Amino acid sequence: MTVVPSPVVYESWGQRVVFGSGTVRADVAAAVAGLGASRVLVIAADGERALAEDICKDLPVVAVFGGVRPHVPADVAQAVRAAAHEHAADLLLSVGGGSTTGTAKAAALTTGLPILAVPTTYAGSEATPVWGLTEDGHKRTGVDPKVLPKVVVYDATLMLSLPTRLSVTSGLNALAHCVDAWWAPRHNPISSALAVEGVRSLASALPRIVADGQDVVARREILFGTYLGAVAFAGAGSGLHHKVCHVLGGAYDLEHAALHSVVLPHVVGLNLAAAPDAARLLGAALDERTDPFGALLALYAQLEPPYSLRELGLPEEQLDRAADLVMAQVPDSNPRRVTRDEMRELLGRAYRGDTPVPVPVPLTALRTKEHPR
Repeated sequence: MTVVPSPVVYESWGQRVVFGSGTVRADVAAAVAGLGASRVLVIAADGERALAEDICKDLPVVAVFGGVRPHVPADVAQAVRAAAHEHAADLLLSVGGGSTTGTAKAAALTTGLPILAVPTTYAGSEATPVWGLTEDGHKRTGVDPKVLPKVVVYDATLMLSLPTRLSVTSGLNALAHCVDAWWAPRHNPISSALAVEGVRSLASALPRIVADGQDVVARREILFGTYLGAVAFAGAGSGLHHKVCHVLGGAYDLEHAALHSVVLPHVVGLNLAAAPDAARLLGAALDERTDPFGALLALYAQLEPPYSLRELGLPEEQLDRAADLVMAQVPDSNPRRVTRDEMRELLGRAYRGDTPVPVPVPLTALRTKEHPR
């Protein structure tokens, strides 16, 4: 009998991306001119204001917005939109990590203004049309082409001052974009291939910057992996890992990148036995065909990231509520049906910092074409 392949749908997003080393000021100036902007609103957290002002000192800047906060609270979104209106900005220029890019996206979502993003971490938000806002302890996310930056300027030298811990956690956040793309709602061969190359770049370069934080070549390689992972995530959507992190981050205001680094191996342990294609792709990316999960844990051992939700500040008494909140967001596309008890156990292990384990999957938990739920 002839097997008819399933249809593949992949949506790409138009964006200009510049990779440089030591050329950020010239690259940003060229991008501003190319966009025809004459009234630039710079968005930068207080800790990166000096860097932003140096990058933008010869540009037509009308104001600098510094009220950046993690997970983009609703009041921050309102404030940055008001600033864009007050100063009649025609371009939003974000200089910073994921929270800064997210703040620019909050303004673009309602104003339609273009974004020029200059990342200083490996967050990846700059390469996705995904926005997120937090209000009353709940983080809402959505997809809108208006929030995708028109231009991204990467410069590896901007990462040289990034502390080792943040370099590691931010890099693992980028790696999580790749892994989640293998079982996200719109997973597809194109996003999956991008994710493999993203994991390969990140797994190769992250240990090198732990050994030498001034390794510009490794920093540049991580930026390539970051971009590939973000594009894979944009094409495939948000899988179980990101749903867990968005819920916990929004409800308990946990450090974003560190949260991803703690949760990722536990979600991989839960899903991998039910996702043979993802296991094969992870093995190919980590050059370990027989035990890809073990290879992921070995990478973690090299990087020594935070391991527990407890050290990030999640109260133990909130674990039951957290499990309930996450269960309401589990994607139907997840390769196994996740029970509430399994999610509570996963969060408990992550809270304590237990070694992540591969979780066997009973036949009743597998999703099939006949029984997708």
